[in-house]
Amino acid sequence: MKLLELQSLSVRYGGVHALESASLSIYQHDVVALMGPNGAGKSTLLKALFGLTPLSRGSIIWKGKAINPHPWEMIARGIVFVPQGRRIFPSLSVQENLEIGGWTLSSTKAVKVRRDDLMEQFPVLAEKRTAHAGTLSGGQQQLLAIARGLMVTPTLLLLDEPTIGLSPRMVSEVFETIRAIKERSHTTIMIVEHNIKSLVHIVNRAVILDKGKIVRDEGDVSKLLEGD
Repeated sequence: MKLLELQSLSVRYGGVHALESASLSIYQHDVVALMGPNGAGKSTLLKALFGLTPLSRGSIIWKGKAINPHPWEMIARGIVFVPQGRRIFPSLSVQENLEIGGWTLSSTKAVKVRRDDLMEQFPVLAEKRTAHAGTLSGGQQQLLAIARGLMVTPTLLLLDEPTIGLSPRMVSEVFETIRAIKERSHTTIMIVEHNIKSLVHIVNRAVILDKGKIVRDEGDVSKLLEGD
């Protein structure tokens, strides 16, 4: 089933074309890597989809209906964005960070049930549930940011460079977490990531951007490693 269709999306920052006539279809259970050089428009595409960057032109179709994206509405629709930089609330506890992520859930009880479920899925967070999030390592903070995004059980999860600045061990743990999300909940995922070698066994498509344009949509990701 087609979840999302981007039709000729364009974004300008002043006179710069950050994204130009980008068209893309995302299907249920897709795990899509957005790749390309710095400044290619990868992060801009995710931000435009989530409503963080205004569109100059184009349409976004979600489950067959045209939408005007605003972040608070996108979460209610089932679309969650985890940005670069591990943007957690450092002075709040791990469990409080998770609870904030569940603000759209129906009741306090539903928030607690979902929080405890995620604690089971992320044992490292359960061990530090009462600790201030700012005391966690960089990798643990990234796992917390991802777990917070999962509080609303999203249909589509947008991840913007989740492994940037992490140690090789934590990079492996983050990728294992993404694989587990894919297999456990069949969440559709779009991920901006440079480390394609670690993603090749997780994603089913790679979309390549260059200078704000989509230049390739590859269903056989292994070809990218062969240099084809």
